[in-house]
Amino acid sequence: QVQLVESGGGLVQPGGSLRLSCAASGIIFSTYNMNWYRRAPGNQRELVASLNHSGSTYYVDSVTGRFTISRDNAGNTLYLQMNLLKPDDTAVYYCDARFMGDDYWGQGTQVTVSS
Repeated sequence: QVQLVESGGGLVQPGGSLRLSCAASGIIFSTYNMNWYRRAPGNQRELVASLNHSGSTYYVDSVTGRFTISRDNAGNTLYLQMNLLKPDDTAVYYCDARFMGDDYWGQGTQVTVSS
């Protein structure tokens, strides 16, 4: 059974940092292309960052220079280091794993940036 479990969300003040984790099980993690998405209230789901199996990364413009995606293939874990957080970063953040025709999602973790 495939599971993706996100953790690390919470309430943080503007300018603060959080590190999200996504623990994967039931897949050969190192072969999967991994993504972080987010959905803010009233908005469409947005791709925030990607890290493919060969190490190539993508960031949406709004987080470039502030967020860093990384993975630990030995520990089957995906990370998203988020620095200089802004209120606009408030959303539920989801982990997504894709390989060939497979596409698995976590349940999401809430990130709230507010003073």
